[in-house]
Amino acid sequence: MGAKGKIALGVVVSVVVIGAVSANAGDDGDSGSGNGKGSSASAGRESGKKAEGDAGSDTDTKSDTKAGKAAEPKKRAAFEGDGDFQVGTDVQPGTYRTTGNADALCYWERSKDASGEMDSILANDNVSGTSYVTILKSDKLFKSSGCEDWEAVDAKASGTPATAIKGDGGMHRVGADIAPGTYRSTGNTDDLCYWERTKDSSHSMESIIANNNVSGSAVVTVAAGDAYFKTSGCKDWKKTG
Repeated sequence: MGAKGKIALGVVVSVVVIGAVSANAGDDGDSGSGNGKGSSASAGRESGKKAEGDAGSDTDTKSDTKAGKAAEPKKRAAFEGDGDFQVGTDVQPGTYRTTGNADALCYWERSKDASGEMDSILANDNVSGTSYVTILKSDKLFKSSGCEDWEAVDAKASGTPATAIKGDGGMHRVGADIAPGTYRSTGNTDDLCYWERTKDSSHSMESIIANNNVSGSAVVTVAAGDAYFKTSGCKDWKKTG
C-alpha cells in the first residue's frame, strides 16, 4: 500500500492520497532517519504571519486539545518561525515544537544541503495547530516559513494527556498531549480527514506506523508505544475506549 506523498513545489498543492501505510520497522523515539523526501502530507510554501514574541508554551498546545492538559510555565523559543537555519550553527540537533499555527500557513523543511533543489528535501510539511520536528545531526539546513516560534522539547513525554482533541490540531505527543486509546471522529467529508500514527517526529516515510484518509466516521486506536498522533482536516476526536 502506498502513503500520502509529500511534494514541495514552492506553492501550496492539494493533498494526494494513495492509501494507508503500514511501516512498523525501526526503533521507537525521535531518532528516525530522514532518507528521501517523502513524508505524511502534501506540502508547499506560502507566506504566513511572522511569529512574534520569544516564547512558546504548553498553554498553546492546550488550545489544540479540548481537555486534560495542564498549563505549564512558558519556555523560551529556541529559534524563530521564519528563516533558514544551519544545523549545528544556528540550530542544534534535537526535537522542537511550534504551536498555535492556523490555516496551514506554517511551512517547514529539513534539507540535506542548501542547494534549494527538490532532491535536497529530506522531509517537509504544512502545519495547522502543532507540529513536532526532530532535526538530525546529519541534516544541513532547517527552513521555517510563516510558523510560530519553535521551542525545544524534552526527550521524554510528560504532561496530563487529553482524551479529546481538535480534528485539525496537528501533532499530539502520545502520553503527554493525548492519552493512548481508541478515538472516533464523525461527520468527515470528501476524504479530507487525514490521520497518522508515527514512531518518531523525523517525518520520514519510515516513521509512519499507519495512516488513512477518511470520509464519514473514523476510528483509530492510538497505542501506548506510538510516539505521535497526527490529525488534519478531521472533525474533533473523542476517546471511546
